[in-house]
Amino acid sequence: MDMGMMDLKTSLQLERDPEERLARRKAVESAFRRRRMPVAGPHSVPLREHIMAVALRAALKGTGIYQRGLRNALEPIVREVQFKVEGVPASFDGFRILHLADLHIDGMDGLAEIVAERVAGLEADLCVMTGDYRFSVHGPSHQVYPRLRTILPGIQTRHGVLAILGNHDDSEIAVELEKLGVRMLINEAVEITRGGAGLWIIGIDDPHRYECDDLEGALEPVPRDAFKLLLAHSPELFNEAAEAGVHLYLCGHTHAGQLCLPGGAALLMNADCPRPYTRGRWRHGEMHGYTSAGVGCSLLPVRYNCPPEITIIELVTT
Repeated sequence: MDMGMMDLKTSLQLERDPEERLARRKAVESAFRRRRMPVAGPHSVPLREHIMAVALRAALKGTGIYQRGLRNALEPIVREVQFKVEGVPASFDGFRILHLADLHIDGMDGLAEIVAERVAGLEADLCVMTGDYRFSVHGPSHQVYPRLRTILPGIQTRHGVLAILGNHDDSEIAVELEKLGVRMLINEAVEITRGGAGLWIIGIDDPHRYECDDLEGALEPVPRDAFKLLLAHSPELFNEAAEAGVHLYLCGHTHAGQLCLPGGAALLMNADCPRPYTRGRWRHGEMHGYTSAGVGCSLLPVRYNCPPEITIIELVTT
């Protein structure tokens, strides 16, 4: 993996401490662990998800379509999306961003190898990962790291890999990803320079479950007139981001429904925002957005009428 991190100008001191920046997240995680005791309590998130998964699996097997869903989940497509956004510096015309959302990489055997094959050879200037590396919302994450080691070496970019945390992740994952050479953005911003101009990438902590996002703090060092690309796990901060002058908002979380009817109508969208913002490209005021269908699966390793995707975002000047 060609990290190219020398081209990144961080908004922080060189001696940044990820552990310190994760302090708030760790406090919330600790509170969640205490709240989930006992595990079988009525407010247990893992318990609710387990019951839902068991019921859904039984229903899908009963209709004879479960195996089809498993096969679908192992067939990610590469989707290329072009954004003509006002404010893109001329030197960034054609800048390509490889977007990997919702890998949930320990949820299916074989998925890491398939993703590694798909990303190998893709031309990109930057790779961004927008959270949810783990399948479960609790428990150990040790199976995540060897599978990411399968994927990361095939990512060839000029400016490395930037990533944020999602609602399935715990703070440990951020520390381990940095050991793998990934630059985690924990309510932080970095600038990429090219041809004398700059592009600012802002990454915030999960706004959906942990509510540790701090967009205002992340934007503090960013010049008002700079081009701003926001990485958020979910699309739920669309209004706040638009008001802050974000130009392009990249996210995931919804899996574009994952379980959809023919034609793509989603049965469920787990996000507090208008439905048009939960899949594909959208716009809110002057701000453009893209919500990826994601690479992996949540709840069950199946997909229907909603293929997993690896996304290439290309910036085009107006």
